[in-house]
Amino acid sequence: QVQLVESGGGLVQAGGSLRLSCAASGTIFSINAMGWYRQAPGKQRELVAAITSGGRTNYADSVKGRFTISRDNAKDTVYLQMSSLKPEETAVYYCNIKDTPHWGQGTQVTVSS
Repeated sequence: QVQLVESGGGLVQAGGSLRLSCAASGTIFSINAMGWYRQAPGKQRELVAAITSGGRTNYADSVKGRFTISRDNAKDTVYLQMSSLKPEETAVYYCNIKDTPHWGQGTQVTVSS
C-alpha cells in the first residue's frame, strides 16, 4: 500500500522559511517523479514544484528562485525548501507521485503578514 506522509508545515511570518518533507512507503521511490502541490481555500490545487527520478526539477513561475525541491532516495523522502514566503502562499501543501492518484494528507502552511 502506497503511503505519503507530509510534515514540516506551520505558522511563519512573511519573508520567513519552512522546509516540508514527504516520506513515501509502499513504492519504489527512486523511480518515481514526485510533485509538491498546494491548495488555498476556495482555489484549485496547483503544482508548485516537481522532480524527476533523475533529479530534474521544474517550478511554478510564482516560486522560482524562492523554493527548492529535492529528494533523498536513500530515505524515500522528497523535500520542499521554501523561503521568502508570502501571505498569499497560505495553503495546504500536498505531495504526490506524479501521474498517479497517490497523495499525502497534506500539511498546513500559514504565512502571516
